[in-house]
Amino acid sequence: MAQHLLAFWNVENLFGPEDHPPRIDWIRDRVKNDLRGWTRALYDRKLAQLARIIVQMKSGAGPDILGVCEVEDGFVLADLAGLLNAALPDRRYAVVHADNTRDLRGIDTAFIYDSGAFTVDPALIFNHFVLRRTGTRDILQATFRSQAGNDIVLLCNHWPSRSGGTVESAGFRATAGETLGYWHQRIREEVGADMPVLAFGDFNDDPFDPSLRFNAVAWRERGDVERGRSAQFYNLAWEYLTFPATDTRGKTRMLNGTLYFGGDGNLFDQILVGKPLVTGDGPYSVVDGTARVEVFPEMVSPSVSLGPIRFGLPKGDVANVDQNGYSDHFPVSVMLAENVGMA
Repeated sequence: MAQHLLAFWNVENLFGPEDHPPRIDWIRDRVKNDLRGWTRALYDRKLAQLARIIVQMKSGAGPDILGVCEVEDGFVLADLAGLLNAALPDRRYAVVHADNTRDLRGIDTAFIYDSGAFTVDPALIFNHFVLRRTGTRDILQATFRSQAGNDIVLLCNHWPSRSGGTVESAGFRATAGETLGYWHQRIREEVGADMPVLAFGDFNDDPFDPSLRFNAVAWRERGDVERGRSAQFYNLAWEYLTFPATDTRGKTRMLNGTLYFGGDGNLFDQILVGKPLVTGDGPYSVVDGTARVEVFPEMVSPSVSLGPIRFGLPKGDVANVDQNGYSDHFPVSVMLAENVGMA
């Protein structure tokens, strides 16, 4: 029985430096004010801070697969993977990425995965766009095959933000939920209902919001998913609604969000698993009690109204950057057990 840690992290504006040569022209124009003063040194520091957290996952072994969002392109992902490989010589991290040039700021979803543990068929990588008039975000789908020959389909999400108002923008996230729900159903129709499917990401809604519950069909009740015959998810975020976190001053308190805005926590970062992962009828199953928010003391703000310490962007003033920060989101993770004799 092998165990694999799957994690997700919104790494908050992982752009290349201000003079990033591969930058697409229209993106350069769109983000130029945010990136004024975003030097190579600041970019390298941001990468180092992210890597510092990632390598601590799985008790210092690093995740087997990491989904990320808010990354500019494949070049910054390769830089991050390179740092991880240098820090974890037993890993051989590679990247799954498809450019999403339709987002207003050109930010993408992607996977970083251990190519020694999994392979990915390029023909089974899909970018599902969530359309809206003012831009779109993507859901990146890839099929990962373990060394034992077992497949699992992962969908990395970054749903439309709440800019313009939570209620006013809710329809966009409902559309994203419908898109995810549709592709979950299509995967089952194409390759069978016994295919393990896991969706994680920054959903910009909480587990109890209609976009997750009714559009993506992601439930709180595990038994409903176990008994169901249609495409349904069990939302593991219900298992980490509150969690203890020790901050940079050594004080432990209970947090209730993977990000904080205006002093209030939101649990936007979630992990959704399909029926085979819940029942354990297939080659992979969720290890009970392992769904969690990845919190390490150095990334937790001592302020009672804040959660993660963000790195930020200069926007022309380096004072807007906290070089001891990381991201405005905490990562989330879950352990999967693999029955290596089922392939």
